[in-house]
Amino acid sequence: MIEAACDVGWSFAGACRELGLFETRAYRWVGRRESGELDDRSPGGSPLHGILDDEIAEIVALYHEWGETDRSHRKLAHRGSYLGRVWVSPSTVRRILAAHGLSLDPPRRPGSSVRKPFPEWVEYRPNQIWIYDTTHFTKAKSCLTVVEDLVSRKWIADILSSEETSTQVEIVFTDALAAEGLMELAMARADGLVDPSIDDEARPILLAVSDNGPQMSSGSTREFMAMCAIAQHFGRPGTPTDQAWIESFNGHLKAEYPHLETISEPAVLRAELDVIRKRWNGVRLHAGIGYVTPNDEHEGRGPAIRKAREAGLESARLRRIAYHRRKDQQRPERGPHDVA
Repeated sequence: MIEAACDVGWSFAGACRELGLFETRAYRWVGRRESGELDDRSPGGSPLHGILDDEIAEIVALYHEWGETDRSHRKLAHRGSYLGRVWVSPSTVRRILAAHGLSLDPPRRPGSSVRKPFPEWVEYRPNQIWIYDTTHFTKAKSCLTVVEDLVSRKWIADILSSEETSTQVEIVFTDALAAEGLMELAMARADGLVDPSIDDEARPILLAVSDNGPQMSSGSTREFMAMCAIAQHFGRPGTPTDQAWIESFNGHLKAEYPHLETISEPAVLRAELDVIRKRWNGVRLHAGIGYVTPNDEHEGRGPAIRKAREAGLESARLRRIAYHRRKDQQRPERGPHDVA
């Protein structure tokens, strides 16, 4: 149409204005027609920060190696930097997997909730707030009581029993105090009265969060906790989301390891839980603590790992920009009809 208009006296610019077409685009089309490249090109052009082939290969490899464990494009992105293999954003992981026809099947996530505030004396750091609950495995006719560190999400101790009473609570907390090296501190404060309002040696060593189950609120449990200088914090009756951290733990445990509910022998179930506990604390990346393992966060390595991911993402971005700039410099010069 432009050529026909120019043949009858129109100027090139006037014909473009009449058609509502930018001159630069018209000149570009003319150049592409002469080179025989009029087919539509893929959108996006050639961005300087475009993902590289070796990074795509690493993302696909991570999917096949860790997809069943992480089950989330966000976790896979952090897994790549955690292992020092690839530094990309979660959206890039999702886009690359979709392009290769790969998909993840994350478990349904429990909703968030608004909880009652903790006492002012509590510090938000590991071994300050422990949360515990009991879940059931009906096939094995057993109850699992778990103590978890609310800050680091570490699975500290557990007890599998056919009963759920104050006895099980006392045993699992005794194991937890011993595992974290707090037993001597608890016993040192056992002789004095514990006053949470005073910042001295009589202050509780930590806060135990739970629901209002009979084994948690019984007089025996209350006496044991006071003897160990542990303060108790109960959620609102009928509001399990006030203990969302441990409810999330129970939900993920059964959703990610469904075979646990098919085991009928308590001894076999106990052995399986021991294996899963090591994997939970040392391998599984937790979104709630910045995609590091509970051991990393509990032992103080979490901030450094998160900082290293930020640095790795920036380094990977600069590497892509440098690569595409070199590639752009190697392209042939534009023809006479190409307009910048």
